[in-house]
Amino acid sequence: MPTLEHRTSRTTSPGRAYPLGATITPEGVNFTLFSEHTTEIYLLLFDAPDAPPTDIIRLEQKNRHIWHVLVHGVGSGQLYGYKVRGPYDPSQGHRFNDRKLLICPYARSVTGKIMNRDRLLSGYDASVCGDADLLPDRRDDTLLVPKGIVVDDAFDWQGDFPPEIPFEKLIIYEAHLKGFTAHPSSTVAHPGSYLGFVEKIPYLKSLGINAVEFLPLHEFCSEEFLLNNGLTNYWGYNTALFFAPESSYAAIPGQQVQEFKVLVRELHRAGIEVILDVVYNHTGEGNEFGPTFSFKGIDNRSYYCLTGPPDEPYRHYYNYSGCGNSLRLANPNVLRLVMDSLRYWVEVMHVDGFRFDLASVLGRGEDGAFQRNSAFFMAVAQDPVLGRVKLIAEPWDSDTYQVGNFPVEWAEWNDRFRDTIRRFMRGDKGQIADLGYRLTGSADLFSHGGRSAFNSINFITCHDGFTLNDLVSYKRRHNRANREKNNDGAWENYSSNSGVEGGSDDSRVKLLRRKMVKNFIATLFFSTGTPLLSAGDEVLRSQQGNNNAYCQDNELSWFNWDDLERNGDILDFCRKAIAMSHRYRVLHRKKFFDGCMTPDGVCDITWYDHNLKHPLWDAPGKRILCFQLVEEGDGGRCLLFFILNGGNRQVKVKLPPRRYGSSWRRILDTALTAGDDFREPGDEAPLEGEGESYLAEPRSVVVLVG
Repeated sequence: MPTLEHRTSRTTSPGRAYPLGATITPEGVNFTLFSEHTTEIYLLLFDAPDAPPTDIIRLEQKNRHIWHVLVHGVGSGQLYGYKVRGPYDPSQGHRFNDRKLLICPYARSVTGKIMNRDRLLSGYDASVCGDADLLPDRRDDTLLVPKGIVVDDAFDWQGDFPPEIPFEKLIIYEAHLKGFTAHPSSTVAHPGSYLGFVEKIPYLKSLGINAVEFLPLHEFCSEEFLLNNGLTNYWGYNTALFFAPESSYAAIPGQQVQEFKVLVRELHRAGIEVILDVVYNHTGEGNEFGPTFSFKGIDNRSYYCLTGPPDEPYRHYYNYSGCGNSLRLANPNVLRLVMDSLRYWVEVMHVDGFRFDLASVLGRGEDGAFQRNSAFFMAVAQDPVLGRVKLIAEPWDSDTYQVGNFPVEWAEWNDRFRDTIRRFMRGDKGQIADLGYRLTGSADLFSHGGRSAFNSINFITCHDGFTLNDLVSYKRRHNRANREKNNDGAWENYSSNSGVEGGSDDSRVKLLRRKMVKNFIATLFFSTGTPLLSAGDEVLRSQQGNNNAYCQDNELSWFNWDDLERNGDILDFCRKAIAMSHRYRVLHRKKFFDGCMTPDGVCDITWYDHNLKHPLWDAPGKRILCFQLVEEGDGGRCLLFFILNGGNRQVKVKLPPRRYGSSWRRILDTALTAGDDFREPGDEAPLEGEGESYLAEPRSVVVLVG
């Protein structure tokens, strides 16, 4: 490569310090880059991703640590990158290396994937044993590193507007964008792409979904361990850039920004919101032995939380994320990066909300402690753009658990709901008291500070763990395909294999598994809270017992569309469950149940055991719980009666006295065969005999209407 010296025939002028990144102006493109500890910054322009730079421009202007230049005569499509000079002194947190091309943190698109071949992207000399990171790598990686692309934000949104569906009416479908259509059975024109997903929107509509939560769509990179073992970071929880949509999901290379916008526009046209799973807790640069492709080489000490012994206080990385590093949001310039990114995805890309991976990391102060009034939470709370979108937290990280402790604006993934429902349905003792809370919005976790029952994001399964099919088919994880000797992934899943580990041709085992799946689906959608369904659970997608398929970009993880026909009975049941959750207002009321009585003596919720007595909440042997809800509809009042039998024996359940001259009729019974297990509105089944009791089969869920 040529010597790093200023050489260009283009006209330049000082430009402006804001906004950050590459901004198109009438004169050209304004380039800005934050770095507090650098001594020199060079902007490199390219005509092609794998070609030497056409221009090397030394930035002369600096305003509050923001370096800037206006390059005249360039525009949309221009390729660029940076080289940054400064001390290479890891003990003091500095890892500058001017042999390494760096991608702009504000780049809105890149030319391809970040691949650390032969460790060429390493800022340190990987050939040295021992204290390798103390010596810089002097190999030049300019040709290998993807280039940023200057992007014009113009797009024909065709009058797009956000659906603005309230949480209490939201049905979230967690999906992997590529995996949804990558399987040959999808038959889409552009499998595994943004445009491929668009082709499947009618399926989502038919299912009753009104929000898609996508696994990470920010540009991400794969860890060296995975690449060396022929694997890849399929899930994408290893973000490289916070503004760029994932390039590999474009049907036409280089069109990822336009295609992402088409996806959002068409989902909105169908009345479906777009929620992005975002990873701001760490970056793909890892720890001191990870690659250098952006933040680490621009200003390591500013961007990351650092630590070390007294003689090397900034050499190592705090690892709250468990992924090698933690982004330093206590630094106002890093906080600004995250806030600018979030606003960009709302204002320019039109997304409706975010699910924050390991969100408790974002609430840590300089001392590492979680704070509900951290700089990040305060910034989000006062932001007029983010104040109108959905904010969902994964409320834990590698060593702190904060379920129920987030600010009032935030909803939270509720793993207490997941675990309690799993344990109860498995037949575990001592679950009744906790089950009551989980079915009704988890008031013990979310009733304080002005929050509602729908701050609880209820889920049985998600991307991380067993699929719903595997939850009832495996007791143990089977993760050897991940090349970690089956040591990765959660060991305790509160799962049950229905008597046989893995696949089975035994008709009794298959029937039990289907019943258990229906139990979970029914419970998810009639519980108070915001339900989240993992894509493929409605058609019994299986990962063959792999509960940590983050690196399996293959048919093990992909949605197999042939399952719609193979398991159409479960799909039909799920559709009916979602429709039921929409139909009855009491199932999406915002207020927590309080047992208040109506003037004619009916409580909004009444709890029972199987004998119509008050439940013995603390009785360890109890495995059945019943409750009654009052439904106030346009056609008057009706009652809903729920029976959850988590035990292994048949139970005769007494029913509450009939009211308003009507009798109890059956909406669903998961123990019945397909077609009769979930009745259509108006076709609810009358009960046998006098209708004063109901025989609840083992491991079943029943819903009656009166």
